[in-house]
Amino acid sequence: MKKILLVPGDGIGPEVMAAGVRLIKTLAQKFSIEFVLDEVDWGAERWLKDGVGIPHGVLEQLPKNYDAILFGALGDKRIPDMAHGRAILLGLRFGLDLYINMRPVKLFNERLCPLKDDGPSSIDMMIFRENTEDIYLGLGQVINEGTPDEIAIDFSRHTFLGIERIIKAAFDFAHRRGRKRVTLVDKSNAIKFGGSLWQRVFMRVAENYADIRADHLFVDVAAMEMVRNPARFDVVVTTNLFGDILSDLGAGIAGGLGLAPSANINPGVIALFEPVHGAAPDLVGRNSANPFAMFLSIAMMMNFFGYDEIAQVIEQAVKEAIDQNATTTDLGGPLTCTDATHGIINHVTDSNLY
Repeated sequence: MKKILLVPGDGIGPEVMAAGVRLIKTLAQKFSIEFVLDEVDWGAERWLKDGVGIPHGVLEQLPKNYDAILFGALGDKRIPDMAHGRAILLGLRFGLDLYINMRPVKLFNERLCPLKDDGPSSIDMMIFRENTEDIYLGLGQVINEGTPDEIAIDFSRHTFLGIERIIKAAFDFAHRRGRKRVTLVDKSNAIKFGGSLWQRVFMRVAENYADIRADHLFVDVAAMEMVRNPARFDVVVTTNLFGDILSDLGAGIAGGLGLAPSANINPGVIALFEPVHGAAPDLVGRNSANPFAMFLSIAMMMNFFGYDEIAQVIEQAVKEAIDQNATTTDLGGPLTCTDATHGIINHVTDSNLY
């Protein structure tokens, strides 16, 4: 039995969550696995009503009560500063120490790629983004605010242990999955202290993985190479800030945010899985949201649970749907969210894994 907390959130979050629940229930029936699903109302409506993101005392109980969290989306124009997003999503990320952020960049069909002459064999990488340090800690200050002499200072903090554990996670993944290269991306030529620490820890960890090639790129060069020659990348490990940027660039070359899943993991404790397309308020109520990123996030959840073959079934279903143009309009297809979901359910139901 696996217990999953559902957080639909805002915007199209509830729509793609409903599609995800259909898929999970199909998997349960198809593969005789018990999934217990509990839903909570954390999002803009509750924040506006009660000023509550995650209720007091709940965060500490989550790893005791659940194996994973499935997230929809956050974002509401009534909360322009995304205060509830910081309270909920960042609260989960930092409060549960979800230090591994994994973003696959995988092209399913060459028609989705804006790059010339690149097909599915060229784009298949996994980005490991450190998820709990760097500039996202919100450390800093403003001096002389509102005057011509105003100075804004943001501090970026990196620790040996924080860097070591994400780099180990990247190498361990490469070793388990037969990946041949791990690339460190940083800006150590300009960011002296943090960059030096990342470099030293990376080289130290790499010594324990003789079967894996370890190399390095500055972040500006890495961005250029992701466009010029994406096939050179296999596993990428990088900082919180650079991982945030590069993973969205990766989504752009692999078909867009509608195909961009993510995992936020504290190994042995709990993990959160989330499509990264955001709340997309313009699509709410139109039945046009793309559910595929949610389905691929569920595939990552199956990997986390150890159901690797089931994850492959989901990925194959998405690939076949794309190949057949059985997609929502953002991917060039004619289908509604409901119809695209139904197609994936049929693919999974008809699979011959068991």
